[in-house]
Amino acid sequence: MGRFCPATSDCIVLIKMHTQPVSAPKTIALIGAGAVGLCLAAAFVRAGWQVVVCGARVRFSQIEETEGANTHTYPIRHAVTPADIGLCDAAILAVKSYQTQDVSAWLRAFNRASATILVAQNGLGQKECVATYAPQAHILPAIVYFNAQRSAPGKVTLKRIGTQDLCVPDDATAQYFADVLQKGNMRVGITADITTALWLKLLANITANPITTLTGRRTGVMRGPAIQATARQIMVEAVKVGQAEGAKLTAQHVEDILLWLQTIPAESITSMLQDRQAGRELEYKALTGYVVKAAEKHGIDVPLNHLILSLLSSIHPADS
Repeated sequence: MGRFCPATSDCIVLIKMHTQPVSAPKTIALIGAGAVGLCLAAAFVRAGWQVVVCGARVRFSQIEETEGANTHTYPIRHAVTPADIGLCDAAILAVKSYQTQDVSAWLRAFNRASATILVAQNGLGQKECVATYAPQAHILPAIVYFNAQRSAPGKVTLKRIGTQDLCVPDDATAQYFADVLQKGNMRVGITADITTALWLKLLANITANPITTLTGRRTGVMRGPAIQATARQIMVEAVKVGQAEGAKLTAQHVEDILLWLQTIPAESITSMLQDRQAGRELEYKALTGYVVKAAEKHGIDVPLNHLILSLLSSIHPADS
């Protein structure tokens, strides 16, 4: 699913390493060659960087990205083990949140103070999770708003939504990578309040992702009055939790997100629905699961989110 962007505000991990000569082309490692990762890697190539794809199950010779009527290809190389990465400036972490432990060996390869990990994952709690494996690295969350669909290894379709493609926190490292990504034709915003921005994206994700997945319909389903009413109540519950967690959320944000969801092309497919259709594990623990867990910590009642969580947790890959 693309990410909600209310003129400020998903999350990315980059690892930056200052070991190459200034004159050498910079290299970024891609950990997770799914739809989002491929689009971000393509942007770095456009900005003049080299890309090394880490541990892909199926090898591909290049990234083929389609946007509208235009298709472009970008060169990459593959690393079978962390030792194959070589001199590298940064890494993008773009696997599903529940797969982070599976790529821990790649993350540990960037566990140094000179490294930056750009984390491009849905949900909350990702920075703390990544720090388990690379505590010395600079972990940079990036919120993703664009919609992307991978049709085959290395092949992706990019659909931009709203006025921003990404959002990062306001610090020097984030500004550096924002400049690089903007050179690569990504529209990047910077926010001084990343907590609120992450929660705003979460509000969109805990509605569109579960609703499309449970109904088996594309994002056009979000335009129905009954579905909008359900989405509103899901977010109203979560706003109270976000406020308790320090996010500056208001009732108006709920209405803004409902309007934003109407701007997503009706034929778009959320990432969670794509996973269900492909028979993959669903990424709900860092979304609805995070809301329910935080609500319990603060003693806040979130019955509809509890219901959504119970339904999602009852879906298994073999059932899809």
